[in-house]
Amino acid sequence: MSKQHPVVAVTGSSGAGTTTVKTAFEHIFRRLDATASIIEGDSFHRYSRAAMRAAVADAASRGENVSHFGPEANLLCELASLFKEFGETGGGKRRYYVHNEEEAAQHGVPAGNFTPWEELPRDTDLLLYEGLHGAIDTGECDVGQFADLLIGVVPIVNLEWIQKIHRDTLDRGYDERDVTTTILRRMEDYVTHITPQFSRTDINFQRVPTVDTSNPFIARDIPTADESFVVIRFRDPAKFDIDFPYLLAMVNNSFISRRNTIVVPGGKMLLAMELILMPILKQMLAARKQDTRLVA
Repeated sequence: MSKQHPVVAVTGSSGAGTTTVKTAFEHIFRRLDATASIIEGDSFHRYSRAAMRAAVADAASRGENVSHFGPEANLLCELASLFKEFGETGGGKRRYYVHNEEEAAQHGVPAGNFTPWEELPRDTDLLLYEGLHGAIDTGECDVGQFADLLIGVVPIVNLEWIQKIHRDTLDRGYDERDVTTTILRRMEDYVTHITPQFSRTDINFQRVPTVDTSNPFIARDIPTADESFVVIRFRDPAKFDIDFPYLLAMVNNSFISRRNTIVVPGGKMLLAMELILMPILKQMLAARKQDTRLVA
């Protein structure tokens, strides 16, 4: 962790909505006139799409399981090293995983493959990670220890599955039965490697629908923001000097459910994120500038 080169990690399961939160961060960066090196968690998968299918089949033939949720299918020590290197020097390397034909045309790499590794820009203010493993500790590699701010995006699991099924079938072209099979195959790794991270995150945003999602596998639409509440939990409110009375005054129809938890209407989620995260990032950037002047 470093004042000069802060690392922010947004962590959530597949279909949780981390990309939406990343977009909210990008809006805040523009308002703060800050630049960030963006790291997509998919880029630290170990296998290409074809190689992953082969790895899954090979594991199944031995009565074992491998999934993108677990350490075997990811470069987690390399991710921890990136967080550490960026915190120390502001540098490091990244690549991109190409999900579809649109991205293939953009990067000049076939869908399901990775772009070559490239150096991060050297003049950014911070690093923003968005993916599955920003707060993971495998015992061998502790990624989360090198982050200055850990954000969890954790919709209730039925909603998460609905969002994943819709995204993967409509945006990525997968068959619905294959997506369901993937959800089931990943369950043990979800419990073992994904959910423990949300006990380490500084702030969790959990969307809870107010409509029936009891059977996510037949849902034909995703509950809208206005059909939801968002539960926002702070692991240690004092760490970032969270002003609960201010948040209650600024977000209509919000309320405190526990001493470290505020609940806001789903349609106010982005507003709440800006109100909470803007002061934190502003303080980080001010500390960065001060520390840079002292070093100089």
